[in-house]
Amino acid sequence: MRLAQSVTARNVLGFGPDGSREIATMVYGEARPNGLFRFVNFGHLPPLVFSVEYGRFVEIGKANMVHFPSLGLEVPEDHPDRSRYVSIILRRSHMTSIDLDEITLMNRGDILFLYTDGVYDGDDDVQKQEIETIIRNCKERPVKEICDAILDFALARDEHLKRIGESDRIDDKTVFLIRKG
Repeated sequence: MRLAQSVTARNVLGFGPDGSREIATMVYGEARPNGLFRFVNFGHLPPLVFSVEYGRFVEIGKANMVHFPSLGLEVPEDHPDRSRYVSIILRRSHMTSIDLDEITLMNRGDILFLYTDGVYDGDDDVQKQEIETIIRNCKERPVKEICDAILDFALARDEHLKRIGESDRIDDKTVFLIRKG
Protein backbone atom coordinates (compact mmCIF):
# COMPACT_ATOMS: atom_id res chain seq x y z
CA MET A 1 0.00 0.00 0.00
CA ARG A 2 2.87 2.35 0.77
CA LEU A 3 4.39 1.99 -2.67
CA ALA A 4 1.00 2.57 -4.27
CA GLN A 5 0.62 5.82 -2.38
CA SER A 6 4.21 6.93 -2.87
CA VAL A 7 5.01 9.94 -4.99
CA THR A 8 8.64 9.14 -4.18
CA ALA A 9 8.38 6.16 -6.54
CA ARG A 10 7.83 8.59 -9.38
CA ASN A 11 10.63 10.88 -8.31
CA VAL A 12 13.29 8.16 -8.54
CA LEU A 13 12.46 7.58 -12.19
CA GLY A 14 14.63 9.38 -14.69
CA PHE A 15 13.93 11.27 -17.88
CA GLY A 16 14.18 10.03 -21.45
CA PRO A 17 16.54 11.59 -24.02
CA ASP A 18 13.72 13.86 -25.19
CA GLY A 19 13.05 15.13 -21.66
CA SER A 20 9.95 13.01 -21.09
CA ARG A 21 9.57 11.37 -17.68
CA GLU A 22 10.18 7.65 -17.54
CA ILE A 23 7.38 5.49 -16.17
CA ALA A 24 7.41 2.19 -14.33
CA THR A 25 4.71 -0.43 -14.45
CA MET A 26 4.36 -2.97 -11.70
CA VAL A 27 2.28 -5.78 -10.31
CA TYR A 28 2.60 -6.29 -6.57
CA GLY A 29 1.03 -9.46 -5.28
CA GLU A 30 0.87 -11.94 -2.46
CA ALA A 31 0.37 -15.65 -3.17
CA ARG A 32 -1.22 -17.91 -0.58
CA PRO A 33 -0.81 -21.72 -0.35
CA ASN A 34 -4.53 -22.20 -1.10
CA GLY A 35 -4.04 -20.68 -4.57
CA LEU A 36 -5.25 -17.15 -3.79
CA PHE A 37 -3.23 -14.40 -5.48
CA ARG A 38 -4.07 -10.88 -4.24
CA PHE A 39 -2.51 -8.10 -6.26
CA VAL A 40 -2.44 -4.50 -7.34
CA ASN A 41 -1.72 -3.60 -10.95
CA PHE A 42 -0.03 -0.32 -11.87
CA GLY A 43 -0.17 0.04 -15.65
CA HIS A 44 1.07 -3.50 -16.21
CA LEU A 45 -0.40 -6.13 -18.46
CA PRO A 46 -2.99 -8.29 -16.66
CA PRO A 47 -1.94 -11.75 -15.45
CA LEU A 48 -3.08 -14.83 -17.32
CA VAL A 49 -4.11 -18.13 -15.74
CA PHE A 50 -3.35 -21.44 -17.45
CA SER A 51 -5.81 -24.14 -16.40
CA VAL A 52 -4.37 -27.64 -16.34
CA GLU A 53 -7.89 -29.07 -16.48
CA TYR A 54 -8.77 -27.23 -19.72
CA GLY A 55 -5.23 -27.08 -21.17
CA ARG A 56 -5.52 -23.38 -22.00
CA PHE A 57 -5.63 -19.87 -20.59
CA VAL A 58 -8.96 -19.23 -18.89
CA GLU A 59 -10.85 -15.97 -18.65
CA ILE A 60 -10.34 -14.27 -15.30
CA GLY A 61 -12.78 -11.38 -15.59
CA LYS A 62 -10.44 -8.58 -16.73
CA ALA A 63 -13.38 -6.17 -16.93
CA ASN A 64 -13.73 -6.36 -13.15
CA MET A 65 -10.02 -5.92 -12.40
CA VAL A 66 -8.78 -2.78 -10.74
CA HIS A 67 -6.14 -1.02 -12.87
CA PHE A 68 -4.08 1.97 -11.88
CA PRO A 69 -1.85 4.03 -14.11
CA SER A 70 1.89 3.43 -14.02
CA LEU A 71 3.67 4.34 -10.79
CA GLY A 72 3.77 8.03 -10.04
CA LEU A 73 1.25 9.11 -12.65
CA GLU A 74 -1.62 9.23 -10.18
CA VAL A 75 -1.32 11.29 -7.00
CA PRO A 76 -4.21 11.24 -4.50
CA GLU A 77 -6.14 14.48 -4.13
CA ASP A 78 -5.63 14.40 -0.34
CA HIS A 79 -1.85 13.79 -0.49
CA PRO A 80 -0.08 16.42 1.67
CA ASP A 81 2.38 17.24 -1.12
CA ARG A 82 -0.23 17.15 -3.89
CA SER A 83 0.56 20.67 -5.08
CA ARG A 84 4.20 19.69 -5.73
CA TYR A 85 3.36 17.01 -8.31
CA VAL A 86 1.54 16.79 -11.59
CA SER A 87 -0.90 13.91 -11.72
CA ILE A 88 -2.27 12.60 -14.99
CA ILE A 89 -5.28 11.17 -13.18
CA LEU A 90 -6.55 12.58 -9.91
CA ARG A 91 -7.57 9.98 -7.31
CA ARG A 92 -10.06 11.12 -4.71
CA SER A 93 -8.24 9.30 -1.90
CA HIS A 94 -5.39 6.99 -1.06
CA MET A 95 -5.54 3.40 -2.21
CA THR A 96 -7.27 0.99 0.18
CA SER A 97 -7.72 -2.77 0.42
CA ILE A 98 -10.88 -2.40 -1.70
CA ASP A 99 -8.58 -1.63 -4.64
CA LEU A 100 -6.95 -5.10 -4.53
CA ASP A 101 -7.72 -7.79 -7.09
CA GLU A 102 -7.85 -11.50 -6.37
CA ILE A 103 -7.38 -14.54 -8.57
CA THR A 104 -7.83 -18.04 -7.19
CA LEU A 105 -6.02 -20.90 -8.89
CA MET A 106 -8.56 -23.65 -8.57
CA ASN A 107 -6.76 -26.87 -9.46
CA ARG A 108 -3.45 -28.40 -8.58
CA GLY A 109 -0.98 -27.49 -11.33
CA ASP A 110 -2.78 -24.32 -12.53
CA ILE A 111 -0.22 -21.69 -13.53
CA LEU A 112 -0.38 -17.93 -13.00
CA PHE A 113 1.57 -16.22 -15.81
CA LEU A 114 3.00 -12.71 -15.27
CA TYR A 115 5.03 -11.17 -18.08
CA THR A 116 6.35 -7.97 -19.60
CA ASP A 117 5.34 -6.65 -23.01
CA GLY A 118 8.63 -7.83 -24.53
CA VAL A 119 7.30 -11.36 -24.05
CA TYR A 120 3.63 -10.76 -24.89
CA ASP A 121 2.01 -7.39 -25.52
CA GLY A 122 -1.45 -8.50 -24.46
CA ASP A 123 -3.07 -7.96 -27.88
CA ASP A 124 -1.69 -10.57 -30.28
CA ASP A 125 -3.92 -13.66 -30.23
CA VAL A 126 -1.41 -15.70 -32.24
CA GLN A 127 1.37 -14.97 -29.72
CA LYS A 128 -0.98 -15.81 -26.86
CA GLN A 129 -1.83 -19.16 -28.47
CA GLU A 130 1.86 -19.91 -29.04
CA ILE A 131 2.67 -19.19 -25.37
CA GLU A 132 -0.35 -21.26 -24.33
CA THR A 133 1.01 -24.16 -26.42
CA ILE A 134 4.45 -23.83 -24.81
CA ILE A 135 2.90 -23.97 -21.33
CA ARG A 136 0.63 -26.89 -22.31
CA ASN A 137 3.60 -28.86 -23.66
CA CYS A 138 5.82 -28.05 -20.65
CA LYS A 139 3.23 -28.01 -17.82
CA GLU A 140 4.76 -31.02 -16.03
CA ARG A 141 8.28 -29.57 -16.09
CA PRO A 142 9.78 -27.31 -13.39
CA VAL A 143 8.55 -23.71 -13.71
CA LYS A 144 12.09 -22.50 -14.48
CA GLU A 145 12.10 -24.68 -17.60
CA ILE A 146 8.70 -23.33 -18.63
CA CYS A 147 9.98 -19.76 -18.14
CA ASP A 148 13.08 -20.55 -20.22
CA ALA A 149 10.93 -22.01 -23.03
CA ILE A 150 8.74 -18.88 -23.09
CA LEU A 151 11.81 -16.61 -23.08
CA ASP A 152 13.36 -18.64 -25.93
CA PHE A 153 10.14 -18.05 -27.90
CA ALA A 154 10.34 -14.29 -27.22
CA LEU A 155 14.03 -14.13 -28.18
CA ALA A 156 13.33 -15.97 -31.44
CA ARG A 157 10.66 -13.37 -32.19
CA ASP A 158 13.26 -10.64 -31.53
CA GLU A 159 15.59 -12.23 -34.08
CA HIS A 160 12.74 -12.12 -36.60
CA LEU A 161 12.15 -8.42 -35.82
CA LYS A 162 15.85 -7.71 -36.39
CA ARG A 163 15.80 -9.53 -39.75
CA ILE A 164 12.84 -7.49 -40.97
CA GLY A 165 14.32 -4.19 -39.75
CA GLU A 166 11.94 -3.61 -36.84
CA SER A 167 14.39 -3.79 -33.91
CA ASP A 168 12.68 -0.74 -32.38
CA ARG A 169 9.83 -3.11 -31.39
CA ILE A 170 12.14 -5.18 -29.17
CA ASP A 171 11.43 -4.61 -25.48
CA ASP A 172 12.42 -5.96 -22.06
CA LYS A 173 11.55 -9.54 -21.17
CA THR A 174 10.47 -10.92 -17.85
CA VAL A 175 8.44 -14.06 -17.17
CA PHE A 176 7.20 -15.03 -13.72
CA LEU A 177 5.16 -18.16 -13.10
CA ILE A 178 3.38 -19.39 -9.99
CA ARG A 179 2.06 -22.96 -10.04
CA LYS A 180 -0.46 -24.18 -7.50
CA GLY A 181 1.01 -27.17 -5.67
